[in-house]
Amino acid sequence: MGRGRQKAKQTKVARRLKYYSPDTNYHALERELGGSSSHTDVATDSRLESNDDEFQDRYNDWNDER
Repeated sequence: MGRGRQKAKQTKVARRLKYYSPDTNYHALERELGGSSSHTDVATDSRLESNDDEFQDRYNDWNDER
């Protein structure tokens, strides 16, 4: 008996989600995608180099044990 109401409610929610379109802030998106990438790349590169050194040290220790 309750299946018809349940299905109608699900259809209503699905329809609302399908046609929902929020306002897009293109300026914020532009800043996020291309604004300050050089600063982020420098921080990422230094972190990767320190991780590489750590893994190289661990590999050398493991290799010496063999």
